[in-house]
This record gives sequence, C-alpha cells and structure tokens, in this order.
Amino acid sequence: MHEKLPAIGLLIIRLILGVSLMIHGLPKLAGGADKWTALGSVMGMFGITFAPVFWGFMAAISEFFGGLFLALGLFRKTSCLLIFSTMLVAALMHTMKGDPSGKILHPLEIGFTVVGLFFTGYGSISLDYILRRVRGEK
Repeated sequence: MHEKLPAIGLLIIRLILGVSLMIHGLPKLAGGADKWTALGSVMGMFGITFAPVFWGFMAAISEFFGGLFLALGLFRKTSCLLIFSTMLVAALMHTMKGDPSGKILHPLEIGFTVVGLFFTGYGSISLDYILRRVRGEK
C-alpha cells in the first residue's frame, strides 16, 4: 500500500487542480469571440496586438482542456506547458495592472505546480501511465 501513496497524492493534486482549471476555463471557452477578444487583448501588454481572438481562444482552450487532461493524466508535457504559459501571462497581466499580490500569486501557484508535475510525471494512476503499459513502454 505504501508504494501507492505517491501516486494517490499526485492523483489528488491533478484532480483538484484540473477540475478547478476546467471550472475557470469553461466560461472563457463558451464566451465566444467577444470573450476571446477581451482575453487575447491582454497580449497587447507585451506588444502583441495582432489576432486577439486567436490568443484569447488559445488561453481558453489551454485552461479548460489543459485542466481536463491534467485531471485525466493525459498529455503531461503539452498540458503542463500550455497551462504554465497561460498562468504566466495571467500573473504578468495582474502585475502590470498593479493588482494586489493575491491576484498575482494565484496563477503563479498554479503555474509552478504544473511545472512540478511536468518533471515528476502524473504518477501510476493516470491514463498516460496506463497507455504506456498497454503499448509495452516503460
């Protein structure tokens, strides 16, 4: 039983964080072009003013589907990189707006948690792990 404890811990982290990201990402994803434009216009703070609808859509996709894949334990590297980049932009946006530290730290906490998962892996209670076993990979 003790050998399963790290996998259970990773599963709990993935489920809580993944569902939270999905809950936050769904309204952004369902908001349509107007919402995506508002989200994507944040990139203007970094001098990127073209295609705000695209950037907003990508942020919504990254948050919702990144959270889904995180919860399921699928596509670890891609999901973690997308979530991290979205959270980094959110933290920088809050910083540049002069928001209080709580608004800045929240996306950083999520972002660096997924960095940790990027390096540790999702654990043995994940679809990535099961699929690797089925294919005969280690």
